[in-house]
Amino acid sequence: MHDILSAEQSADMERRATRRAVELRSIAGSRSIGGYALVFNRQSENLGGYVERIAPSFPDESRAAGWAGIVCRYNHDDAFILASTRGGTLRLSTDRVGLDYTASLPECRDDVLEMISRGDIRSSSFAFRTHEDDWSLTDGGVPLRTLLSGRILDVAPVSQPAYSDASVALRSLAQHRQVPLEDIVQLSARDELRRVFIRTDLSPAQAKARLAAKTRLSGVTAQARTSVKAPQPMSATVARMRLLGKKHPRQQQVVVA
Repeated sequence: MHDILSAEQSADMERRATRRAVELRSIAGSRSIGGYALVFNRQSENLGGYVERIAPSFPDESRAAGWAGIVCRYNHDDAFILASTRGGTLRLSTDRVGLDYTASLPECRDDVLEMISRGDIRSSSFAFRTHEDDWSLTDGGVPLRTLLSGRILDVAPVSQPAYSDASVALRSLAQHRQVPLEDIVQLSARDELRRVFIRTDLSPAQAKARLAAKTRLSGVTAQARTSVKAPQPMSATVARMRLLGKKHPRQQQVVVA
């Protein structure tokens, strides 16, 4: 059953929101809503000492599986299921912008339809599990997590776009940088996660001495390379003598005792 998550899966579940508007969509007279559940290559707000972006490759696994088991819930609430791919009432597609969804709402959800039409519900979100991510630094030196691949669990129109806690991301960073999770959590609380990307085990004097040593070693290596004499070109006379020697080799003298 794709819709039922184990305790371990729930612990690894994350949610991210986009501020792109959810809207009413009139498709053959249906009661449909839709929007972008996620946007590619857009840097998030500060999530606790780091930022995120979603690579265009992230939905590939779910798309290859035919978007199986994905549901649309209002505010990610199981009590407010609006549509599902299994029932054919939820359609998903990707383009250069991100993951677009269209959900055909049941009649019992007129309240959600009305709130979207009035503008009370204006944003979308999605729940997911990450299978692969990568960590780097932005040009401004802020830790950047890039979501590369994962499984999409649901899409949702939400009244208050908010990010879930960053525990999954922090575990990922701890593993990526081989730093104890407790240290990562403390650095995140102080907005100092960038420190795990910068070597702090060397004092300024040690760093300067190490750089000077590398410079001296490079100079010695370069000097050694230039001290090796290049082979001198043969003069015309020497070349002619060698050629004649090859054509008329000397005969060895045999001494008879």
